[in-house]
Amino acid sequence: MSGRITLGQFVAFTVYLAMLNWPVFALGWVISLFQRGMASFRRIVEILDVVPAIQSLPGALRPARCRGDVEFRELTFAYPGTDAPVLRGVRLVVPAGALVAVVGGTGAGKTTVVKLLAKLYEPTSGMILVDETPLARVSADEWRKRLSGAFQDFFRFEFRARHTVGVGDLARLDDVAAVAAAVDRAAANDVVAQLPRGLETQLGPTWPAGVEISFGQWQKLALARGFMREHPLLLVLDEPTAALDAETEHALFERYAAAARGEQITLLVSHRFSTVRMADFIVVLDGARVAETGTHEALMARRGQYAELYTIQATAYR
Repeated sequence: MSGRITLGQFVAFTVYLAMLNWPVFALGWVISLFQRGMASFRRIVEILDVVPAIQSLPGALRPARCRGDVEFRELTFAYPGTDAPVLRGVRLVVPAGALVAVVGGTGAGKTTVVKLLAKLYEPTSGMILVDETPLARVSADEWRKRLSGAFQDFFRFEFRARHTVGVGDLARLDDVAAVAAAVDRAAANDVVAQLPRGLETQLGPTWPAGVEISFGQWQKLALARGFMREHPLLLVLDEPTAALDAETEHALFERYAAAARGEQITLLVSHRFSTVRMADFIVVLDGARVAETGTHEALMARRGQYAELYTIQATAYR
């Protein structure tokens, strides 16, 4: 052979090379998917094998009511694997039946307070008491059944809208009346009204006939999900309306604050002081400690850290 190829041979080679390219690419893609699937499967197995860090002690108590105060007694907490305490020597009494706001800068420990109250972690030292009973003695599973909440970081459940809200209380997942009541409490009726089939609308564009909604609408449905339990002992609202404008958030919490009092504690974490000022009791965290506590009026009169932060934000809104 001369080492030369004809035009026909070159064309044939190019065609066959192109035909080979796609199967090779597809094989690589399938191998990549398989590897990712195996990695996900191993992670699922690892999670299923994890032993919960919070175990209910023998003879653990069942929570029944919350008529007494919640007390943080010399509480210190550092996350596992770290040395620096997020909370240090906290002494705090939260009034029963109150709407309580927790404020502070980034890293002040606001969300950590929520996690400890939800028994996701145990204090490094000190204790939390509910009705003078150590929270450590209360069954973790039973305690969490009496909690409810809505958070800034929420999951978009691409179910029918009814189930997207209903998973907030699995026992009443298919209770249409309960779901409708939760939607009303969250002032999310406008979201449902815009859906083609109302609460029966499939959410999520990845599903056949699935409907995509805005981030703010997802957040309102997540807030409704947090209101599925009608009589929780502790209701946590951790920046649950961050995607909504300040006026809408204020109107929502003004409406809810009027109905929040009772045999429960409502804990509000927010960076908007127009909402915070509605609270019965305000806790200001700074440097892992409680800097100030009191009502809006009392803290403004004190001219301390809260008054300074409130004035800065109010001036910015003007």
